[in-house]
Amino acid sequence: MPAAKGQVPETHPHFIGTYWGAVSTAFCAEIVESADAYLFAGPIFNDYSSVGYSLLLKKEKAIIVQPNRVTVANGPTFGCVLMKDFLEALAKKVKHNPTSLENYRRIFVPEGVPLKSAPNEPLRVNVLFKHIQGMLTDDTAVIAETGDSWFNCQKLKLPEKCGYEFQMQYGSIGWSVGATLGYAQATPEKRLISCIGDGSFQVTAQDVSTMIRNGQNPIIFLINNGGYTIEVEIHDGPYNVIKNWNYTGLVDALHNGEGKCWTTKVKTEEEAVEAIKTALGPKKDCLCFIEIIVHKDDTSKELLEWGSRVSAANSRPPNPQ
Repeated sequence: MPAAKGQVPETHPHFIGTYWGAVSTAFCAEIVESADAYLFAGPIFNDYSSVGYSLLLKKEKAIIVQPNRVTVANGPTFGCVLMKDFLEALAKKVKHNPTSLENYRRIFVPEGVPLKSAPNEPLRVNVLFKHIQGMLTDDTAVIAETGDSWFNCQKLKLPEKCGYEFQMQYGSIGWSVGATLGYAQATPEKRLISCIGDGSFQVTAQDVSTMIRNGQNPIIFLINNGGYTIEVEIHDGPYNVIKNWNYTGLVDALHNGEGKCWTTKVKTEEEAVEAIKTALGPKKDCLCFIEIIVHKDDTSKELLEWGSRVSAANSRPPNPQ
C-alpha cells in the first residue's frame, strides 16, 4: 500500500507495484482485488488510503495483521499475537503459488512516456518527474510532500537502497520540510530529493534556514502552481488560492550569504534539465532550491481520480446512529 513504498525492494522480480485502489500502479489493483485471498500487514483503511472507501475488497477474503492482533475474514480476532511472530510462523506454512504473478505478467503492458515538449514550452509536471526519475540512485532518498507529489512520487521506480518517505495517514501539509531537515541530519550519506508544493512549503518554510546552518545539501523541488491543488480536487473554493511568494528570494534571504545554498527558477524543460545538471554537478555540496513554475491545473491523473472519490465520500450525508 502507498504508505509502505520504499520498504520492499522494487527491483525484486515479484514486485508489481503499489495497491491504492483506483489509483494503484497499473495492473496492480486488478490482481489484488481478484485474488482468492489477501494478507494486509499493518493497514489503516481511512478515507485517504482507501480512495474514499472505494476499494473493491471483500472482507471475507482478508487476513488483517496489526502489530498485536490478527483478524481473519469477518472474525474472529486473535489478540496478543505479535505481527512479527505471526508472519514468521506463516512463512513456514505457506506453499508457493505463482498464480497471481502469472496473471499479472499476462495482462501487463509497459507504461508510456510523457509527450515530448516543444522548444520553450511551459514545463509540465509529468515531464519534470521523468527527469527526477533519472536522478535516483542508491545514494539518494525521496521525500514526497502531501498533495500531488503523493501521486507523482508513487510512480517513481526506486533503485535498490534508494530511500523513500511518505506520510498520508494525517494528510499533514508542510511535514516534508521538517522531514527533509531531519532525514538529511540523520543520513548525511544520502542526497535528498524533496518534492514540495507551494502551499505546503508556506507552512514550514523556516526549516530551510536550519538546513543551511547545518550544511545540508538536499535538492528541493518547490512546485509552484499557485495554491492547494489537492484541496481543489476535494472541495474547491477561493481559500485554495494562496498568496504567491518569491520563493527563491525567500530562500536567498534565509541564506544571507552564510553557508552553501543555490536557488533558481524553472519554467521550461530545457531550464529543468540545466538546473538538475547544476544541482548534481557544480552545486552538489549545496542546498539546491529549484522553484518549478507550472500551470495551476497541471495535476496527475491519479489526483483527479482520487480527489473526486474522496470528495464524494466526504460530502455524503451523515449516517444516523
